[in-house]
Amino acid sequence: MKNIKDYDLKDLELEFENMGEKKYRAGQIFHWLYVEKVKSFDEMTNLSIELREKLKKNYTMCNYNILRKQESSDGTKKYLFDVLDGNAIETVLMQYHHGKTVCVSTQIGCKMGCKFCASTGIQFIRNLSAGEIVEQILAVEQDIGENISNIVYMGIGEPLDNYDNVIKSIRIMNNQKGLNIGARHISVSTSGLVPKIYDLAQENIPCTLSISLHATTDEQRSKMMPVNNAYNISQLLQACKDYIKTTNRRISFEYALAKDNNDNLEDAKRLVKLLKGMLCHVNLIPINKIENGTFTKSTNENIIKFRDYLNDNGIVATIRRELGSDIDAACGQLRRKNL
Repeated sequence: MKNIKDYDLKDLELEFENMGEKKYRAGQIFHWLYVEKVKSFDEMTNLSIELREKLKKNYTMCNYNILRKQESSDGTKKYLFDVLDGNAIETVLMQYHHGKTVCVSTQIGCKMGCKFCASTGIQFIRNLSAGEIVEQILAVEQDIGENISNIVYMGIGEPLDNYDNVIKSIRIMNNQKGLNIGARHISVSTSGLVPKIYDLAQENIPCTLSISLHATTDEQRSKMMPVNNAYNISQLLQACKDYIKTTNRRISFEYALAKDNNDNLEDAKRLVKLLKGMLCHVNLIPINKIENGTFTKSTNENIIKFRDYLNDNGIVATIRRELGSDIDAACGQLRRKNL
């Protein structure tokens, strides 16, 4: 059966017209799903019994089951969700001063092979549908009894490798008649799929684009991120400049600092040269140790020196607050789990 959460409002209206139903019914169902957040068609009490039976016959609501929930000492929660086909994904809830943020996964497994990420080497199974991405938000909200204010597409998978479903999920979350999460509260991360960055620039979605850069030379970056062999630093940064020109939006560059690898002053100097003049922000991430990983965290002294050098030379840089590392929920530590 089709997942009714895979439809944005316009598509749902078209779906209902094709079924011979009134268009406004789609708006009612959208409200039930994303405002009332019901878990069954029977709860949609302003629909006729006949229509509810038709919905049950033709659609699923894709309600996730929580297989495991872990809570960090800092309040971060990591969920292992059953995606109802024999697979499972991880989703993380983080608490910041500006509200609650959920880090969503976009794929079961990942193709990118980044050497510092726990998803490396785990078989790619499939993309998540738009509804399966959105359901992560609904499942967390239902568990905690509160609304989520911020979304980051930084969980398992490469979001721009699942482009159409990611874009549709953003439009569903962003819809004022539904979850009503502002696009400026949504951040999409990519390892650097250049053609898709150009596509995103044309979507007219004012979300934040986060680029996983992590190195300042092609040799260095290719060792860390195989995607660099397809789209090198020069191509990536040109796409970023064009994105900024098209959208007038600031880009966030993610830079994971690994000891004796990319964390010295020469790296900082090269990074300044690469980013000089761009409308951007650098998010420095103390790299997290993963099983069978070869990289270790840079020293606090080096991290601070690196940040200060960037700031002193005109590149706005901050150090990401580490959340959930004690439950393997921090940056790069999520991985697909089997049931």
